[in-house]
Amino acid sequence: MILRTLGMASVAALCAATFATAETTLTIATVNNGDMIRMQGLTDDFTAKHPDIKLEWVTLEENVLRQRVTQDIAAKGGQFDVMTIGTYEVPIWGAQNWLVSLNDLPAQWDVDDILPAIRGGLTIDGELYAAPFYAESSMVMYRKDLMEAAGMEMPEAPTWGDIENAAAAMTDKDNGVYGICLRGKAGWGENMAFLTAMSNSFGARWFDENWTAQFDTPEWKTTLSTYINLMTKYGPPGASTNGFNENLSLFQQGKCGMWIDATVAASFVTNPDDSTVADKVGFALAADAGLGKRGNWLWAWSLAIPAGSDATDEAKKFVAWATSKEYTALVAANQGWANVPPGTRKSLYENPEYAKVPFAEMTLNSINAADPNAPTVKPVPYTGVQFVAIPEFAGIATQVGQEFSAALAGQQTVDQALAKAQALTVDEMEAAGY
Repeated sequence: MILRTLGMASVAALCAATFATAETTLTIATVNNGDMIRMQGLTDDFTAKHPDIKLEWVTLEENVLRQRVTQDIAAKGGQFDVMTIGTYEVPIWGAQNWLVSLNDLPAQWDVDDILPAIRGGLTIDGELYAAPFYAESSMVMYRKDLMEAAGMEMPEAPTWGDIENAAAAMTDKDNGVYGICLRGKAGWGENMAFLTAMSNSFGARWFDENWTAQFDTPEWKTTLSTYINLMTKYGPPGASTNGFNENLSLFQQGKCGMWIDATVAASFVTNPDDSTVADKVGFALAADAGLGKRGNWLWAWSLAIPAGSDATDEAKKFVAWATSKEYTALVAANQGWANVPPGTRKSLYENPEYAKVPFAEMTLNSINAADPNAPTVKPVPYTGVQFVAIPEFAGIATQVGQEFSAALAGQQTVDQALAKAQALTVDEMEAAGY
């Protein structure tokens, strides 16, 4: 009996030791931008607190990420345990029960601290389906030294006329300085994010109240003509292949007098380790055309857990860590307050240390200037500032983006691009039953 008891105890001890060293591997799909790369570099803090959880990263370019995670979640492939997705996907996928509710995150995570506009975009019927890692609008980033040399001053709230005048004044192509850099790479989250937001300021819209496509209107012609005029006169060569990361690099190298893009870029253009113009950057609101709407967007890159994951408890621990106040403090301690993920928490903008960051107030003002429930001058049947929150939008906008990118590259005229955009949008919407 004694020997039998000892044997059972040994087996129990062996099982306990095996259990204690068991590892859960979380596969995390994320976008290849600076904030996400920074997060990966700080995950020793998470694994030290959770030694039983191993992290594997799949880091992809923005367009590829969207394609991969969309295919996986629609097919219930279970390839990923945590996905980096945006404000567009969350309400659509949440309504399909493709995402795990995050309503049970720990109380100290403090859901009430999330900015209302951001939290609202990630909540469906009272269920929070994604945790915002960072949120953004868009704004003007410009070279103060070049503006001063031209004898000009950028208004805090510029018009598109102000933007064109500044671009003309700062352009010095002989010395490799281009007055303006804008997204030209085709993609619903690349050039179409910028152009849709820009179109709002000119009174354009994707659809009228009867879901009829509107690319054959004067407002869209003004939008696309203004954009291509700016880029062909004052933009860099090869602009039709430039997305966020390409323009960021150009601006950091001092080759852009002005860049209108995501507010989150501010920490990268003002970081002296990466930017040759770090101490020369000014900020302004995205431009308007005097119609009451600015050309800025509203977006959050968020962490969500697909319903197909078999490690949801461990995934929730990671999501809570990466989007917490404690993570913000970790970034601040390691890399300074200017580099913390912006735009998600009220407490960040109440922090006196963060208030010293030169772009903090402009970022918050830009976020507050965007209204996803009333994005356009004229009435529309949809929500979303730089996107239309319907499942068909991503596919349609990708095709439209290809036509607009071809126009920027000089392969077709503005009128041809708009006619093709109108025709393909009508066809796709009719096929979808609208």
